[in-house]
Amino acid sequence: MSDTVDTPKLPKDLAAEKGLVNVQIDGHWIQVPRGTRMIEACRMAEAQVPHYCYHPKLSSPGNCRMCLVQMGMPPRLAPGAEPTFNDEGFQDIGWMPRPVIACANTVGENMGIRTQGDLVKKTREGVMEFLLINHPLDCPICDQAGECSLQEFSVEHGRGQSRFIDDKVKKPKNVDIGPRVNLDDERCIMCSRCVRFMEEVADDPVLGFTERGTHTTLSCHPDRKLDSNYGMNTIDLCPVGALTSKDFRFQMRVWFLKETNSIDTNCATGCNTTIWTRGNEIYRVTPRLNNDVNSEWMPDSHRLAFHEVQGDDRLTDPMIKADGTHEVTNWQIAIEATSDALKQFEGSEIAIVASARQTNEELFLTKTLAGIVGSKSISTVPRMGEADGKLISADRNPNSNGAKLIFAQDDPSSGLDTIKVGLSNGSIKAIIALGEDLIDDAGFSHDELAAAELIVSTNIKANATAQASDIVLPSSSFAEKRGTMVNVTGRLQRLNQAVQAPGNAHDDWEILRDIILNYTGEANDMYMLEDIVKVIAQTIPAFEGVTLSKIGDQGIQLLETGVTIPLLEKEKQRVENREIVG
Repeated sequence: MSDTVDTPKLPKDLAAEKGLVNVQIDGHWIQVPRGTRMIEACRMAEAQVPHYCYHPKLSSPGNCRMCLVQMGMPPRLAPGAEPTFNDEGFQDIGWMPRPVIACANTVGENMGIRTQGDLVKKTREGVMEFLLINHPLDCPICDQAGECSLQEFSVEHGRGQSRFIDDKVKKPKNVDIGPRVNLDDERCIMCSRCVRFMEEVADDPVLGFTERGTHTTLSCHPDRKLDSNYGMNTIDLCPVGALTSKDFRFQMRVWFLKETNSIDTNCATGCNTTIWTRGNEIYRVTPRLNNDVNSEWMPDSHRLAFHEVQGDDRLTDPMIKADGTHEVTNWQIAIEATSDALKQFEGSEIAIVASARQTNEELFLTKTLAGIVGSKSISTVPRMGEADGKLISADRNPNSNGAKLIFAQDDPSSGLDTIKVGLSNGSIKAIIALGEDLIDDAGFSHDELAAAELIVSTNIKANATAQASDIVLPSSSFAEKRGTMVNVTGRLQRLNQAVQAPGNAHDDWEILRDIILNYTGEANDMYMLEDIVKVIAQTIPAFEGVTLSKIGDQGIQLLETGVTIPLLEKEKQRVENREIVG
């Protein structure tokens, strides 16, 4: 019988079994997945490595050189020699006398990385000095001020003054390179992020560099413009003020703006967004990172859609039609008039045209209202387009899946034609339109609406349906309310309020709640949006256990639809191929 005892394996020795390697970063040992880029390993160790060209969603060209670090490995052994280990069980590290770039190199077992020290400090200062040689030093008037990585890193890694005494190289300024993007080439540091994005993500390699050395310039293909519907993402990627938005350029300093996390409502993808506001005005909308929805990108058309809710055609006060003319009234009178008017009809004579652009909470109250008035005719409006094979879904409604769950129908828009027929033959005499223009959006004719004895509509803008309505109730846009929606893949996400609705416009769920309260004369416990979310969670099986706090800023998967987002699938494949970090 053997007297030997198996020596237990140290944590460092178990790393290989887990696909990990032991790496020393600034004197501390951590374990990271094999094949991890050095810059990502440093990030895991909370060691900052400045960089410009590197982006986890793009390939790593290693051309800015700002991410230089010092690397070390165990010394190469002489033939026949055995490795020696220190008290921690690691081999001593021999440090290389020259730096390496952290963005394009991967870690190895027993590797050492230094993100500090004289060698690293001097190389970063040298790189920064070269980047600033021809760069305009006019930060106070640059549109990128407050968001500029060059400005931030120059404070820590730059010199107090320039040693360059010659004239700076002059390059083109305020160049129109596309319908939505301007280029100030003097500020470009040739990081190539925009070039790689247009080639690798947007599939439109229209950008590139021309000339050589200090005369290198960013330019478009001679026969093209930067007119891709994803071109404005290059502005987000640009670490300096070279690429700027024509829409936002010199409109507001970013440090004055409030940021609100929300979601896009222009299609069923539900891109995660940040809404930038000041003084109850939206200045811009930018994409927000969510690897389960939109990665880090957003279509230009959706990004700029916020302008539609800031026009002069916004409805700001409830109105009642008298003698063919709309007259402004207060909310109490408008709600009472709506309730009294609906009571004049049988439930079978009332139809409700809801919207798959409504939140789940609004749809739930819409369904509740239909049950109270006795209406069986309820339908949403389909809104289909062409998918772009990236982020734009063919379904232009942001909450079709939510409508399916709330209404318990596979096709909640299937009753729309029946409503039209009912208006034509007189079986439907009253119609409630919620957030939809029945003429332009739902295909109703003026004659069909003229046949109705009562039309009540809610909307954010004056339109043909509002003009034909007997009672008009002004509601809130996507940026003016809270709520939840279910996107095309079945992910439940939160819509957050960034600004106040104009004038006396109310939140849609409050309008519906007040109509229900006035119609029944009975009180309920729906004082806040959270109260409705709670009722939905108790009533609709798919929403069981859901609260606004559980949804969070990244959303939660509510159901499996079998639908995938093409851009994410491509990104996953690139991650698997080790082309990007992701």
